[in-house]
Amino acid sequence: MTKIDIFSGFLGAGKTTLIGKLLKEALAGTKVVLIENEFGEIGIDGGFLQESGIEIKEMNSGCICCSLVGDFGASLKEVFDTYEPERILIEPSGVGKLSDVMKAVQEAMTDRDVQLNSAVAVVDACKCRMYIKNFGEFFVNQIEHAGTIVLSRTDKLSEEKISACVEMIREHNAKATIVTTPWDALEGKDILETIEGAGDLEAELMREVMEMHDGHDHDHEGHHHGHACCHHGHEEHEHHHEHEHGHHEHEHGHEEHGHHHDHGHDHDCCHHDHEGHHHHHHADEVFTTWGMETPAVYTREEIGHILQELDKEEEYGLVLRAKGMVENADGGWIYFDYVPQESNVRDGKPVVTGKFCVIGAGLKEDKLAELFRS
Repeated sequence: MTKIDIFSGFLGAGKTTLIGKLLKEALAGTKVVLIENEFGEIGIDGGFLQESGIEIKEMNSGCICCSLVGDFGASLKEVFDTYEPERILIEPSGVGKLSDVMKAVQEAMTDRDVQLNSAVAVVDACKCRMYIKNFGEFFVNQIEHAGTIVLSRTDKLSEEKISACVEMIREHNAKATIVTTPWDALEGKDILETIEGAGDLEAELMREVMEMHDGHDHDHEGHHHGHACCHHGHEEHEHHHEHEHGHHEHEHGHEEHGHHHDHGHDHDCCHHDHEGHHHHHHADEVFTTWGMETPAVYTREEIGHILQELDKEEEYGLVLRAKGMVENADGGWIYFDYVPQESNVRDGKPVVTGKFCVIGAGLKEDKLAELFRS
């Protein structure tokens, strides 16, 4: 199986720089072929990338999404047959429509053992507003069809301007992961994992919650762990967790992109003892996931306060699990995990963008959004 990854982006966005980082830090030792399509007579990036030991197939007579669609198909097959690569990277012209590039790849490789693995758009965060205004059709098409959008030059912008860029992008693509962390702070393999969807925090937490329920008998009348059937593998006794930080008043105005999904499961979740009342959630209830991505920065005190608040079921719904990674206002990154009445806050390495995920039943998403942006 050969994976094909398309790296689109408007002229000068930084596609070649990103590809070079991935080749060096994530794809070393992988049999890779790069196909470039420069708009013009000379492919200026070929020499730079050949230093990485990558075979270059340059096509300089036009754009693969228009006049070169036929030639592109023949070239792609030639590359496949000649080199038998594990992965093909396609860097189309900066004025190409990503949707047309994707269509050309799919049509050319119908009889091959290949997978269109990813479609990436590289966006210069400093010029996002101008490009949307002046080059709407081409620029917006790249955003609309990308599974991952990688912002470049975010190190030159304030948190507010990055958030404004993310908001503009979200008007055209509500689902793509947006990489907001400066590239120098990230490892290439982390970017590649994000592109390939391996860093899906929601999927990771949902698996954990399902494993917790699958691994327990659903008769928990005598258990007291806040939410007994969700005790996350701990011994069956009462836990007392004192948060290092108390209530912290703060005014940040954090911006984020929120999303949620409902997951129906045939589980009798959960018997729990909460503020003197015994509740039983029946099988017709569903788990809900609520998540957000954000370039905002937080302090450890703010995260500690948020985690304390999640214990308040009447305020936020029944939160079974929460996890996140955010940039620390004091430098570095903060990682956190939460299960009812227990949480962990620690230092971690930079990730492609700040993110949270909350899983539970009857989640009050508006309240959660207020909590996490406050």
